[in-house]
Amino acid sequence: MKKFFQAIGMLTLMCLSFIYAEKTAMVVKETDSLMMEIKKQNVKYKEEPIDALIENNVIRPGLNGKEINENKSYLNMKRIGNYNPKLLEYQVIKPKISIEKIYDKYVIGGNVKKNLVSIVFIVNNNDNINQILTILEDKKVKSNFFIDSVWLENNNDKIMELIKKGHVIGNLSYNMDYNHSDFIWMDTIIRKIGNQKKGYCYTERENTNALKICALHKNHTIKPEIIVKKYPLIEIKKQIKNGSIISLPINMVVESELISIINYIEAKGYKIVTLNELLSEDNEL
Repeated sequence: MKKFFQAIGMLTLMCLSFIYAEKTAMVVKETDSLMMEIKKQNVKYKEEPIDALIENNVIRPGLNGKEINENKSYLNMKRIGNYNPKLLEYQVIKPKISIEKIYDKYVIGGNVKKNLVSIVFIVNNNDNINQILTILEDKKVKSNFFIDSVWLENNNDKIMELIKKGHVIGNLSYNMDYNHSDFIWMDTIIRKIGNQKKGYCYTERENTNALKICALHKNHTIKPEIIVKKYPLIEIKKQIKNGSIISLPINMVVESELISIINYIEAKGYKIVTLNELLSEDNEL
C-alpha cells in the first residue's frame, strides 16, 4: 500500500512539473519580442466579418473576416529567428449571421462589395440548351441551369454533363410547383447522384409556401433582381450591378445575344460566376 501511494505521489509530481513547464513556456512565448510583433501586426491587419444583409424577407451574403493565426505564425518565424511578414498565417472569422444557415429568406443577389454576377438559365420542358452550352464553353464561363422535372426526365444524361463542366443545377420542380412530389425527387437526384452540396429553388415573385418548403429541405430560394423578358442585352445594361443575379429564358433571342451579353458584362469589369461562388462569404486571405 505504501508503494502505491508513493507511485501516486510521483505521478502527481510529474504532472505538476509538466503543467508548470508548459505554463512557463507559454509565458516565455507570450513575452518573446517575435510574438509581441505578431500580436501588434494582428491588431493592424485584423478584418472583422460582415453579417449577411437582411431586409424584411430578402437576404444577401455577408463576408468572412480574417485575423493572424498567432501560434502558427510564431512557429514559422521562430525557425528562422526573426520576423518575416511572408510567414504570417491567417485564419477565417465567420459572420455571426451567415447566409449559409438562413433558408427562409429570398436570395436577391451577392455581396455588393464583390464585382461578381451570376447568370441563371430557366430550362423548361423541351428546351434545347446545346447552343447555350457551346457559347459558355467557348467563353469559359460557368453558369446555373434551373431545370424542371419534365426536362430532367427527357434529358437525364445531361445533368451529369452540366455538373462535370462546372455548372450549377437549380430545381424548378414541376412547373415551379414546390408542393409537387417531383421537388423531393429532383432534390435527391441533384444532391445524391449529381453530388451537388447546395440546393436552389427559384421564384420571380413572393411565394411564401414555396419559400417554406424549400427552406425545410435546406434549399436557398433565388429571387433575381434582373429578370429578362424581351430584350436581354438592353435590359441587362440598364440594371446590372455588383452581385446581380440575371435570369434568362432559353430562346433564340438569348442565344443570338449571349456572346454580346458576356462580352459586355466582362468589359464592365464584372466576373461571371456560379451561384455557389456568388453567395459564398469567402474573402481573400
